[in-house]
Amino acid sequence: MSSLDKIVIEPQTPATACVIWLHGLGDSGAGFAPVVPVLGLPSDHSIRFVFPHAPEQAVTINGGFVMRSWYDIKSMDLHDRADLQGVMASEQAVMQLINEQIAQGISADKIVLAGFSQGGVMSLFTGLRFEQRLAGIMALSCYLPGGEALPEHLAEANYSTPILQHHGEQDDVVPLFAGKMAHNALTAANYQTNWRTYPMAHSVLPNQLTDIGQWLQQQLK
Repeated sequence: MSSLDKIVIEPQTPATACVIWLHGLGDSGAGFAPVVPVLGLPSDHSIRFVFPHAPEQAVTINGGFVMRSWYDIKSMDLHDRADLQGVMASEQAVMQLINEQIAQGISADKIVLAGFSQGGVMSLFTGLRFEQRLAGIMALSCYLPGGEALPEHLAEANYSTPILQHHGEQDDVVPLFAGKMAHNALTAANYQTNWRTYPMAHSVLPNQLTDIGQWLQQQLK
């Protein structure tokens, strides 16, 4: 499998940690790359940011229109929304990104896997199943591919990995209850998840990005 095209933002000092940030449906890595200066990180931080571009494919709920997508969205039913074959194919591509960072000398426990919307679905799914402990999993405005069911073949290595979940209270794309359903499933399985809502739609807010920056510094210190 060839590596995904991506935008890489290097810190001013040699990188000792990495955030891999997955975008949402129809977006690209360029959609979130501008958030780095807004996170409020210290100027001498050593975090590399990787913003990959999802492959282009037809999306059923958008009339088969071809766009960047981590998987096909078959319907609005949360229990049958995500094409699991597509999710697992993208999981392999995301795991390859993680392994590339490990090969460059950054250990798995210094890597945060982050994502928004469809990208958040992938960060949860991949992070929970990855066989090495990650520094953190960030899941913004998203859901679990199985609705209220956690993925199969969960990795013991990431049972205690901190998980950050944010959701918009006025989200009309991924309803608040979808994110809450994922949170409840994680909590019931004793995962360390930090859940917070914001007065927003399907988006991110400046003060939320500041909160994310503080969380990233805690996990990657």
